[in-house]
Formats: sequence, structure tokens, C-alpha cells
Amino acid sequence: MPPFDVSEGDPFGPHNLPYGVFSLNGSAEDAVEGPVEDSVEGSTGSTGSTGSGRRRVGVRLGDHVLDAGAAAVALGSPYASLLDRPSLNPLLAAGRTAWSDVRRALTAWVTVPAHREVVAPLLHPLSEVTLHLPFEVADYVDFYASENHARNVGQIFRPDAEDSLTPNWKHLPIGYHGRSGTVVVSGTDVVRPSGQRKAPADPAPVFGPSVRLDIEAEVGFVVGTPSAMGTPVPLSGFRDHVFGLCLLNDWSARDLQAWEYVPLGPFLGKSFATSVSAWITPLDALEDARVTPPARTHPLLPYLDDAGEEPGGYDLRISVAVNGHVVSEPPFSTMYWTAAQQLAHMTVNGASLRTGDLYGSGTVSGVSERERGSLLELTWNGRDALELPSGKRAFLEDGDVVTLTAWAPGAGGTRVGIGEVTGRVVSA
Repeated sequence: MPPFDVSEGDPFGPHNLPYGVFSLNGSAEDAVEGPVEDSVEGSTGSTGSTGSGRRRVGVRLGDHVLDAGAAAVALGSPYASLLDRPSLNPLLAAGRTAWSDVRRALTAWVTVPAHREVVAPLLHPLSEVTLHLPFEVADYVDFYASENHARNVGQIFRPDAEDSLTPNWKHLPIGYHGRSGTVVVSGTDVVRPSGQRKAPADPAPVFGPSVRLDIEAEVGFVVGTPSAMGTPVPLSGFRDHVFGLCLLNDWSARDLQAWEYVPLGPFLGKSFATSVSAWITPLDALEDARVTPPARTHPLLPYLDDAGEEPGGYDLRISVAVNGHVVSEPPFSTMYWTAAQQLAHMTVNGASLRTGDLYGSGTVSGVSERERGSLLELTWNGRDALELPSGKRAFLEDGDVVTLTAWAPGAGGTRVGIGEVTGRVVSA
């Protein structure tokens, strides 16, 4: 089948077109993830050159990636200044009108027969490219927005508490600031972190590699348009500031976390690595996946009250696999706090947004045991080991590969594929 076409029903068809950054294989650059070769500010790209090694913006079409910058140059598009770049940041910063205009143009380029002669040679098989971190991460914030996850964690660590939720949980989206410098693209190995740990029965802390390494299946939201310091972003401003979403794995060293997190919260147990997909799905591709979030059981303060807003939830069907074996299928539609509420809370004190800010939803967990988004919950803190073809697992072992995949319902019964995120654990 010619690369211009995709099979009917392909979740990465023209109705999707997620964005990424790639380089053609055959260059030493392919093996190294680092700063892009051109600064985002003032970069002029390379006028559509397709030479090996240069990073460029692409969109996924089936099992191919379109060199969007080269296509824009070849077709004389006014959007070449946004697409012929080594990073998504210029496009992210351009704002919602530009995002919609560029998406319409890209859709035409891959569907209108008159463009085939120009566009088809600019489609490269995914097997022949290296995918990179698609944007330069500014700040990273992670939330704790699943009531099912929060209740499970409360029951594990506070089994005698009258309420497994903390008193503030239903009143505000709880979160913490993470480390943007350790956000890595899917496929990057994750080195087992070392640090202090102390089991309850230990007389003193010890130092060494984590023995309770975990994952958290999450969804990340990518900020495009910045905001002014001192100016909160309201719920209605969500789609003016957020470009798109991706799958995110918030790797967690539970033993390091348990010893360090009182009284200030996550630190070294979280900051060693956060994996994100190589593909950012624009919000415009997910209009048919919007859903109403769970019913609110507590009154909300006005800046978080979404009763009169458009549906803020997303129906994303996530799968979690360890060494190729699916262990969980968490439904994102069950998340109590929406991405719009998280953004409003994150900025209500006047904190500004920057292009490239990333914020995670927190672990996605459903009601049933099969829908839990972390090994902490799936094994009930190690009590009930998972039975896998590769052996029993309470927490991750060296060599384990964790893969998150997802899809969302699209128009006319289609599926919108969400780019996978995968990572392999390597020894400390």
C-alpha cells in the first residue's frame, strides 16, 4: 500500500495526526537525546532540507511520519515558520487559532489527491526514523486526581482511618512540582534509582538501589500559550492554553518515597525519570472523546466549579503491559478532577504558564482491581504479587519493560490512537 494511504480504521489515520519530532536514521545524533540543534527562538530551520540527522517536526500517519516542515516549504505554506523547526515549541507558542489552522492544512496535505506527488516522498516509515522528546519541557507538575487511586492509597497506608481520603482531597486538586530535566521520551531506559530507605522495622536508614520500583499510568497535558504572572487562568481558558495530551509514566521508587515524603511530599522517589510519549495528540483530535466527569460530592469554590462549563473529562482507554503482558486497563473517564480544573488551580495563586509546561493527571485508576494504574495498588503494596509469564512481580525488576497504550473514541465510530510510552528498567 502506498505510504500516502492508511488502512480503513487505522487509529492513526487523517482524523488523528499527532505531532512529534524525528530524525532520519543514519546519524550519530540519532543515538543521543539532548538539546535540539537550533535554539527555538529565532531558529530558521533548514528550509525544508531532509538531510539525515536533522531534527524536524512530523505528524504520524499510520505507520509513517510526515516531515511537516519539508511539506510546508514544498507547498509554499505560510506555516513553514512554525513547522520547519527542530521542536514543537514555536507551534505551541503560536496559540489556538494557529493550532486549528495548521491542523486543517495538514489534513488537506495528506488527503487531497492534488498534494500526493509532493507529500508522498516526505512520508518516512517509522522503522527508519528516531523519535525525540517532542518539545522543550519548561515546568513539570504532577497531580493526584483519581479518587479511586487516592482511596486505594489511603486504605493501604491508613487502614484504620475513618475516611481513606485526606480532608482536602474533594476541595482542591492536590499536586506537586516535579523535575522537568528528567522528563524523557518513550523508549529511554530508566536507571533504577538509589537513595535512602528505611522499612518500619529497620533501626536506621540505609542507602542503596530502590527495591520497590513502581510505575504510574497517567495522562500528561502540554501547555502552549503562556500566561502573565499574577493572572490566573479560568476554567474557560483551558483550550486557549493547552495544546494537547500524551501518555505519561511517572516512575516511582516507593521505598525512597515512603521515607522522605513526610512532611513535604515527593522528592527523590519521583524525580529520577518521567517518561512521555513521542507523540502529542492535539485536543482538536479528541472532540468526540469529551465526557462529563464524575458527579461532585462536595461544593466547589467558584474558580473550580465546572457545573456550567463544557464537559471537562476525556474518555481515554489505557492499557498497562509489563513485559508484553497486559496487567491493567485504567479508564481515564473516571478521573474526579479534570485537566481544566488542574490548570485553574495551578495558576489561581498567580503562577504563570510557560510554553512547554507539562502537567500530569496523577495515576489513573478505575473501580475494579483490573483497572488500577500502579503496582502499588495492583499488588496491594507488595502483598499480592502479580503472576506474569516472566515470573511473579510485586514491584519492577531489572530488565522489565513497561508499556502504556491508549485510544479514544472518535467521530463515526473511529478510534483515535494515543502514542505509546515505554521504558525498560536497567540496574543502578
